[in-house]
Amino acid sequence: MFTPVIETLVDIALDLNLSLSSKDRYSRLLRAVRKVIPCDAASLLLKKDDAFVPLASYGLRSEASIRVYHLHEHPRLNIIASASRPVRFPSNSELPDPFDGLIDVPASIATKVHACLGCPLYVEGELIGALTADALQPGAFDKLSDEFLLAITALAGATLRTSALIDRLEATAQHQSSITKDLMKQLGLRGGTEILGVDSLILKLKEDIKLVAKSDLSVLIQGETGTGKELVAKSIHGQSSRSEIPLIYLNCAALPESIAESELFGHKKGAFTGAINDRSGKFEIANGGTIFLDEIGELSLSIQAKILRTLQEGEIQRVGDDRTRKVNVRVIAATNRDLEVEIKQGRFRADLFHRLNVFPIKTPALREHASDIPLLATFLCDTYQRRFGTLPVRISPQGLSLLQEYSWPGNVREFKNVISRAVLLASRQTHDGKVLLIKPEHLPGLAGLPHAPLQKIPTLNLPTPSIGDKTLATRIEEFKTNLILETVRKNNGNWAQAAKELGLHRSNLYHLRDRLGLNYSPNKSR
Repeated sequence: MFTPVIETLVDIALDLNLSLSSKDRYSRLLRAVRKVIPCDAASLLLKKDDAFVPLASYGLRSEASIRVYHLHEHPRLNIIASASRPVRFPSNSELPDPFDGLIDVPASIATKVHACLGCPLYVEGELIGALTADALQPGAFDKLSDEFLLAITALAGATLRTSALIDRLEATAQHQSSITKDLMKQLGLRGGTEILGVDSLILKLKEDIKLVAKSDLSVLIQGETGTGKELVAKSIHGQSSRSEIPLIYLNCAALPESIAESELFGHKKGAFTGAINDRSGKFEIANGGTIFLDEIGELSLSIQAKILRTLQEGEIQRVGDDRTRKVNVRVIAATNRDLEVEIKQGRFRADLFHRLNVFPIKTPALREHASDIPLLATFLCDTYQRRFGTLPVRISPQGLSLLQEYSWPGNVREFKNVISRAVLLASRQTHDGKVLLIKPEHLPGLAGLPHAPLQKIPTLNLPTPSIGDKTLATRIEEFKTNLILETVRKNNGNWAQAAKELGLHRSNLYHLRDRLGLNYSPNKSR
């Protein structure tokens, strides 16, 4: 038959295998200790830097549980932390006890501790905490054997270590779950990380990405809508030392003001209506990796201030929580706004801009590297052929000419839409059974030149180009030049009005003007 002491030790050992929360495990440990150690108060302390932090207590006032006990301020705890075996302090010790006046007994009873026991908790030679017991009765612990106390100490240390491991595993599992949920939302919405193009602007962009990826510098990507800012961010992350951890994406433009802070920094249960659980924010989920803040120019000034603090201090604070949490996150931000203009107009913080703009990157508009259009078109035709299950797709010379002449105000995003639509339109036309050919009629909205202006040609008195040795492409270029200049002349040099008459968007006409090198002057005769 077990003695009460052995039963207590067995109970503590069995608890190590139970599925308990850390709080329950610590409480059960102290409850078991009280059965065999005659004490008025007991506490389980965790070693943290140069201090002990209470994990659980019995018989102490509530204020004792929220204090941090720095070793240099509490000589008895310092002695316990330096010992290799349990320590009993004599009743007449002059050293102050950290729990004097904190034992929860009626005021009529003296609250000065007379008996004090401290057991340092070691795991694999490392001090991880302490178990203390206090009694108002002098000599209360004198009859406890060292062997028994060492057994209690070993089991208490194992309990502390087991709980710490479980807590870390649960925290890791929760963190990985948050990452998984975040990535699942993005799954299928975004492509790869390869940036296509051989234009000098694209080659420089790739060099800048490769250079900054090696560092942990903050990056601000600026460029028009649809120029591939997200692709640049993914490429930077993919080439960085943090690439093993997923890139966390957040579209700031889609964040209502009411939930922006919670989405970025998380919230505590009960912080606001609907906060039914503690929740990690995007910065916490991205800890150790990279966060991409797309359209950061859309955030309010108050949220900008909180992001600035995170960049400066490396810490976040959940909504409704007094505690701050350290995070190690690289920030890549993007915007289609001119932030320097936004700063002058009071809509963006200058200090945040300078924190983000450590390494600025500008994504070029598609019209600025139009020489890449044939390459991009071929890639996209192959992509949509596989996606739609069509015959191989090719683009006619006339269709390719239209693609290169259009100014693409929506940039690559618009370009993708046009190509996908063209492949579908071409797939319903008759074909030779070998390929689908994209023609101008499959590019509605781009084929502006062949429409209404053709009715005006007989009235323009244009010079008839001679055949000679000129190629078809050369004669077409001359025709375009003459047609445009004649229309501009008719409209007294008003290029916008001329574009309207030609059935073109004026940005397309400006692009044609620059590409053809046109310089119309009303006083210059042709």
